[in-house]
Amino acid sequence: MESAVTCVLIPRFALLAAAASRQDLLSTPLALAPEPGGETRIGEASGPAEAYGVRAGMSLGEALARCPELTLVPPDPGRAEAAWERVLRRLEGIGAAVEPGRAGEAFFDATGLRGLWGGHVEGVIAKARRAVGAPSRIGVGPSRFCAYAAAGRARARRAEIVPAGAARAFLAPLPVELLRERLGAGELVRALGRLGVETLGELAALPAPAVADRFGELGLRAQRLAAGRDAPLRPRRPSEELAEEIELAEAASGEQLGRALELLVDRLLAQRARRGRTLRKLRIEARLAAGGSWRAEAVLRQASADAARLCRELHGGHGGIVPIGDRRSA
Repeated sequence: MESAVTCVLIPRFALLAAAASRQDLLSTPLALAPEPGGETRIGEASGPAEAYGVRAGMSLGEALARCPELTLVPPDPGRAEAAWERVLRRLEGIGAAVEPGRAGEAFFDATGLRGLWGGHVEGVIAKARRAVGAPSRIGVGPSRFCAYAAAGRARARRAEIVPAGAARAFLAPLPVELLRERLGAGELVRALGRLGVETLGELAALPAPAVADRFGELGLRAQRLAAGRDAPLRPRRPSEELAEEIELAEAASGEQLGRALELLVDRLLAQRARRGRTLRKLRIEARLAAGGSWRAEAVLRQASADAARLCRELHGGHGGIVPIGDRRSA
């Protein structure tokens, strides 16, 4: 039986999270400011901003040139991730084995859930929509990429379902621009445009050796997606999170931040809920006094409960604990 890959999509989820206290701004030209220490490229943009041609990933200078009235809000990845984690857990609560994408994007196979929720995929969709709680777009297709494209064409109350065996026909008229988001392949999309390849169907029809010769493995991967072929889903493994937090003065820096990190790690390891288990993945977040947040992650090659090692992994791998600027908590 062919998979019924389901994509749950909440557009502009990161922007919605960052502007949670200023929902009125969403009706104006608005975008996420560049992340601290990263490239000067904006994040997600509101509908009015997109009407000016402003797009996520655009350089700040170009975005302001297109829309001088553009308002920037600091990104808040911590808030967005926490909110999306709650959604993922609700989806897992209906029995879905979820592969999380970016905040606001999740995939699961509805095939094995049909017997639980009405005997058909529409029943699974209705259950998933209720679990998500927020307005969402849902697409179903034989592959991850096809389901994502279907979700982009869906409406808030009507899912887009691509029948088994129809993935290539469904994708054929869609623009190659879809590959930019899925593969981070902006240069590839621009190169295809210069060659006159504008749709996924045109890309899928090209000879594979010619694609490999011109664009390498990335081009072949893009062609496979365009033809409706994708890697199997990789649902996340159930995990348990432990968390600690501390309030810091805005002027905290240097040695004070180092001591705060050590204190957080000591508190984390002392939690009774840890039950002597080791840690494999670490994340540190800072809520900024000026708004927004910052975070960094470290994945250990070997799980550990050694406080000194955990501190080194968090501190040394990122050139410091938190970026220079106003700080409220970490």
